[in-house]
Amino acid sequence: MEEVESKLNDYKILKEGEAEIIMLKKNDVFYNPVQVHNRDMSVAVLRTFIAKRKEEHKAMMDKRDKPHSKVSHDESSTPNEEKGSTSQHDEMDAVGEKETHQVADEVENLPKKATKTPSWKVARELKEPIILEALAASGLRSLRYAREIDGLGKVVALDIDKACVEACKRNIKFNGASVMSKMEAHLTDARVYMLTHPKEFDVVDIDPYGSPSIFLDSSVQAVADGGLLLCTATDMAVLCGTNGEVCYSKYGSYPVKGKYCHEMALRILLASIESHANRYKRYIVPVLSVFMDFYVRVFVRVFTSASEIKKTPLKLSYVYQCNSCDSFHLQCLGRTVTKDNSVKYAPGIGPVVPQECNDCGKKYNMGGPIWSAPIHDQDWVVSTLTEVKSMKDRYPAYKKITSVLTTISEELHDIPLFFSLHNISGTVKCTSPSAVIFRSAVLNAGYRISSTHVNPLGIKSDAPWDVIWDIMRCWVKNHPIKEQPRDSSGTAILSKSPKLEANFSRAVAALSRAQAKKVKRFLPNPERHWGPKVRAGRKITSKHVSLLGPDTINRVINGAATPEDGNVSMPDNQTPENGENATYEENEPSNKRQKTNDDELASEP
Repeated sequence: MEEVESKLNDYKILKEGEAEIIMLKKNDVFYNPVQVHNRDMSVAVLRTFIAKRKEEHKAMMDKRDKPHSKVSHDESSTPNEEKGSTSQHDEMDAVGEKETHQVADEVENLPKKATKTPSWKVARELKEPIILEALAASGLRSLRYAREIDGLGKVVALDIDKACVEACKRNIKFNGASVMSKMEAHLTDARVYMLTHPKEFDVVDIDPYGSPSIFLDSSVQAVADGGLLLCTATDMAVLCGTNGEVCYSKYGSYPVKGKYCHEMALRILLASIESHANRYKRYIVPVLSVFMDFYVRVFVRVFTSASEIKKTPLKLSYVYQCNSCDSFHLQCLGRTVTKDNSVKYAPGIGPVVPQECNDCGKKYNMGGPIWSAPIHDQDWVVSTLTEVKSMKDRYPAYKKITSVLTTISEELHDIPLFFSLHNISGTVKCTSPSAVIFRSAVLNAGYRISSTHVNPLGIKSDAPWDVIWDIMRCWVKNHPIKEQPRDSSGTAILSKSPKLEANFSRAVAALSRAQAKKVKRFLPNPERHWGPKVRAGRKITSKHVSLLGPDTINRVINGAATPEDGNVSMPDNQTPENGENATYEENEPSNKRQKTNDDELASEP
């Protein structure tokens, strides 16, 4: 009995949404409570996907039935070519009527046979969707799908780690018969499994610890036509420009540094997925792309069409970023040429910028290619937001996902990237105008403007950069600044006379609906050190202080870690040699780098 109690003390029960999991207190299987935002958003989008899928199927069936119903109607309403009948016809009708009665009597004596339904009337029933989670870990995400989403056929959870699969199977049993009947877990390499099950899954979810690049090729093949691919990337240092050469090797795009780096990360990921899909005559349609917390997450539908993939170059662009001021320009990879009612595709004409920036005279850095087409589907965003609001109690992170979806619904979806109002003010060394004043000036100039969900200070607009800088020149004219060095970018920009006289009077649309209603759009983190956790199985050391905080590090090193500390693994030597209270500064690891296997397949739920 004592052994049983000691074993039970090694576990703890965690509940999220309607799912419950049993977790070991040590860090054997990865679990991060921060990802509740990710999982809530995924549940919401999947509910929208199932509803849209039913609507599309019904529309397809109605469209298929129309031609047949029209033909049958024409046959039944065909008029007689001759209204009058001759006596010869009357005689033939009389004879035919007798024969008809005889045949009718014979038919009555025969057993009735079932009438066969025409093939065009047999509407293919819409099968319940099958979901694949490629990197399941504890299985929490799959469990939430199975328990919270109605109308699912089956949920398949995969992992290459034996401890994860055992934990997943244990959690499936713990959640009862309803989950056991529709969910299964397998110990296998997700890449091999997806390659051997092409176009078999309506939904494929990839949420790795780090980069998803090694899973993209197999995942785009496993999704059924019209299916949904969900993909997360947490290697933001790579995607945001810190390691450009690594980003190019993994995603095929070179990032440039700018305030829009997190949106660029989304667009690099989408471009990479599209590239993998095109190899198999497939293409993607993004329905929602979000940056939250410390990662990017994209939701894309996958279709097959050899003709549609010809349009891919029209959706990709290179980015020219001035290395001194904030100006940036996009160069599309392709263009269309219309001739004699036929459309052909040709390379893009460029370059779109000279060697030196027109605004400040400095050089450009070039990055890309990135996805420059819309990254959201407005109809999907609104439908998802409406669905979330109608089921408020079923989302643990309701406030967070509604704030993100609300901001996304107000974005200019056809405008790639954005700029920061504080950054352009810093370039000319002036006091920043308020967002309302600046937005009014852009609107009064005849252009569109919106915020972005990526950055509270980010601004999207279709106004060209000469208009943006003219507005800033007029602002500086009304709010003089100190004299700046002659070789600075701000001096070069302000030395030019504005061609546009900015109107700073407040415009009606200067505030969005959410802003006017004072809806919170950017929420603070619910607690300190709200971010990525330590990879499963790794020992906690002082280098993890930024992830877990100094208090947790001290408790772990002193052997006093509690279950509430979450994702921690006890060190081998729990008691300090000197008997004193050790601190995380005293246990600083050596600067010598240790070789680790960075390519191992670790996952998170």
